[in-house]
Amino acid sequence: MPICAVVSFRLGGTDGVSVVAAAWADALRDMGFAVVTVAGEGPVDRLVPDLAIGRWPDGRAGVDGPAAATAAEVATLAEQLSGVLADAELVVVENLGTIPMNLPAARALARARAGRPTLWHHHDPAWQRPRYAGVEELPYDDPAWRHVTINDLTRRQLAERGIAAVTIRNGFDVHAAPGDREGERARIGLAAAELVVVHPVRAIARKDVPAAVHLAEALDATYWLTGPAEEGYGPTLAAVLGAARERGVRVVHRPSGTLADMYAAADVVAFPSRWEGFGNPPVEAAIHRRPAAVGRYPVAEELRALGFRWFDPADPEPLRTWLAAPDEGLLDHNAEVVRRHLSLEVAASALRALLDEAGWTP
Repeated sequence: MPICAVVSFRLGGTDGVSVVAAAWADALRDMGFAVVTVAGEGPVDRLVPDLAIGRWPDGRAGVDGPAAATAAEVATLAEQLSGVLADAELVVVENLGTIPMNLPAARALARARAGRPTLWHHHDPAWQRPRYAGVEELPYDDPAWRHVTINDLTRRQLAERGIAAVTIRNGFDVHAAPGDREGERARIGLAAAELVVVHPVRAIARKDVPAAVHLAEALDATYWLTGPAEEGYGPTLAAVLGAARERGVRVVHRPSGTLADMYAAADVVAFPSRWEGFGNPPVEAAIHRRPAAVGRYPVAEELRALGFRWFDPADPEPLRTWLAAPDEGLLDHNAEVVRRHLSLEVAASALRALLDEAGWTP
């Protein structure tokens, strides 16, 4: 059985890249590959610590190690990776060659894979993140490689840089079982009749926590933030949530159990982000039959074009009206959009078509 190696900074966690990589691994197994995982961190088959995020920090603000490794260290890592991946007929690189969280590792992997079948899966290119402004090295290209983006915006931006790619949007399990509403509410400390707006994100600036808080406040609802503060956002988050509590907003800042339980326990999903490479929660909300209030970031507009009917977090009145008399037709419609365009089966079919075109299917 041919081996496909899936490579990234970290794998096996709950971050978006790991989740998508796991779905791709399942699809690759269905195609006839034996899949091995390779990363700098996580419960993987082959651990290579030098692939981890921030392995070579160079001290520049917001950059996690773009240039501190010497040429000799990069060459040594490239040789190591060539050995680790020697038995792989195909390598799928998840975001490691896209965002400069470990540029020496990206350089070494590109050197190790020169002229060999490699699929580079791009989630978050550097130019889409202010913290990486000026880092223009990635992605690399080679005639033997293929490139996949998770949205059309990034595909077009790659084309402007001379790199051809195809878009394969993230796939979702449309057959997910419903969660335990009563059990999750009891665990979190929510009353049975309490109206709850969940904001299922890490607390960082681009997630726009203040907008989500204001939506919950306008709906006379509890605000439930599930993720921790990251990227230095802790003091700002404390101030935002403290001010909300002073205004009488009930705030719950606790992680959820399972995703299904979280959506079952919530009544509304808030997602007012200013930027996302994709944005899984609004799609998951559709699967779990919850209304979503979604910001106008560029990729959200791509998803709206598929047919999603989402509320505007800046205008709570239509959502308030809907909650007073829920229209199951809206929930039916959004669930059907996911089934038609964003199911695991749709994503797997697109991946198979790409591998067929490249001549890489077993």
